[in-house]
Amino acid sequence: MIVLSSGRATALGALAILLWSTLALLTTMAGPVPPFLMVALTFAIAFVAALCLWVARGGGIRRRLTWPLPVWGLGVGGLFGFHLLYFVALGNAPPLEANLVNYLWPLLIVVFSALLPGERLRWWHVAGALLGLAGAGLLVTDGGRVAFRAEHAPGYLAALGSAVVWAAYSVTSRRFGQVSSDAIGGFCGATAVLAFLCHLAWEPWAPPQGTQWLAVLALGLGPMGLAFFVWDVGVKQGDIRLLGALAYLAPLLSTLVLIASGRAEASSTVALACLLITGGAALAARERLRRRPPAAIHASAPTPTR
Repeated sequence: MIVLSSGRATALGALAILLWSTLALLTTMAGPVPPFLMVALTFAIAFVAALCLWVARGGGIRRRLTWPLPVWGLGVGGLFGFHLLYFVALGNAPPLEANLVNYLWPLLIVVFSALLPGERLRWWHVAGALLGLAGAGLLVTDGGRVAFRAEHAPGYLAALGSAVVWAAYSVTSRRFGQVSSDAIGGFCGATAVLAFLCHLAWEPWAPPQGTQWLAVLALGLGPMGLAFFVWDVGVKQGDIRLLGALAYLAPLLSTLVLIASGRAEASSTVALACLLITGGAALAARERLRRRPPAAIHASAPTPTR
């Protein structure tokens, strides 16, 4: 496993957030594909891409799939468990409320990170994540009021479960830091199989048509593929508290991408959300922004005399 500096690993984790910001646009371009079928197709593409990379790099495929059961449990439980609970939530609660509850996962990552050895949770990490949550809430609800109803409680619980699962997976991955990110390829393959079984059990067969396959391919290679590999590097070796706060940039960037493509309109709500999310990210990154580079430190040091 390649060991990176905390800064570089955090940058790779942030790349996952950029890739996830294209999820909404690519999903709309892929057409009305049933959700579990979409997960099965995109994760299968990610698995095939990983296989090709393994063959090109050499070293065998089997060793990249031979991991202890706890590693498989964490990986498949995180990837498949998150999507399973998320789709259950969407099927049992209004999308606005379900998405709002689901977007607790970045905040939960920041909070759960305090349980990791050597990590200290500061007030600005939590405050930054809370500002991001407020901004994400504005975007998800389009600035409108959200009415939580008792009859949708199962959906809300499933949405909360999906947030907890993804946050727990992200934070616990750090405890398996010795496991290569190649393992994500195997997790993608297992998730594809499980999602396809769910599709057969619960959904009608409605595959993409024509050029919609290009969007599915882009999803499998990007936000549903590469993103999980670089996220794994980020949460294992980078600043996981900062990544949790930065994750709220995903809905903002996603909205901006939709506006740029003409599929959404700019509004004061988007502007306010932008201020909240970017302000929260800057607050969470307070330590790194205030940290002077080594060159500056050396330059300001007094010249030793003989």
